[in-house]
Amino acid sequence: MLKRIIPASGEELPVIGLGTWIQFDVGASSAERQPLTEVLTQMAAHGSSLIDSSPMYGRAEAVVGDLTSQMPIGNEFFYATKVWTTGKAHGAQQIQASFYKLRRSVIDLLQIHNLVDWKTHLATLRQLKEEGRIRYIGITHYHRSAHAQLEQVLRAEPIDFVQVNYSIRERHAEASLLATAQERGVAVIINEPFETGALFTAVKGKVLPAWAAAYNINSWSQFFLKYIISHPAVTCVIPGTSNPRNVVDNMGAGVGPLPDEAARRKMVATMGAL
Repeated sequence: MLKRIIPASGEELPVIGLGTWIQFDVGASSAERQPLTEVLTQMAAHGSSLIDSSPMYGRAEAVVGDLTSQMPIGNEFFYATKVWTTGKAHGAQQIQASFYKLRRSVIDLLQIHNLVDWKTHLATLRQLKEEGRIRYIGITHYHRSAHAQLEQVLRAEPIDFVQVNYSIRERHAEASLLATAQERGVAVIINEPFETGALFTAVKGKVLPAWAAAYNINSWSQFFLKYIISHPAVTCVIPGTSNPRNVVDNMGAGVGPLPDEAARRKMVATMGAL
């Protein structure tokens, strides 16, 4: 799988990761959890590593911790989660709970979810980073209305990662935010790559353009993901799924040549013509 450099460290990160919103908020039964174990197994087998979660995602953190702690490859994943509350004390409590739920002594990436009380939490995260309890600091949002504020934070503060929504139809991040992240040496994680499934509705019954095969694109999910990772500012995209077959399909987007600017324009035109 293609890897991109994390500017803050020079560490390489595979370009396709895994989101856990909704899909990993499950109970304790084997019927609910076995497919998720297979998802994690398959993503690792195909060269992926980043698992993104949040206290906002119900039981997802605990499920990720339970499953990965039982896997021989558990230490090979890149664990990312978030703080999503107000106040220094509440933030510290929530972060400590994330360490416990994920069963990690060190969390790779701790992000401030949706910019909630970000100035307060940023001080806490910097202290945790200095102590070696987290490796990277990030900020996130999922809506274009927050892009300007994200950009302001990137220009004002030393941040390692920014997580933002971006897709082949929702390209607002291209206007300025992605360029600012690249300029400031900030790694970029992309959420909402499928627009919560709306992109699949748009292409239902449609055939992939024949020219997509030149980029090893074999499905619409790969079409959508390849558009995203072909932007040079993007470090990793985190499609969510609980289906092992779908995770294998998603991981396939990280292999083979990437579309150039002309091909990216064709991809956008293809979606516009549907």
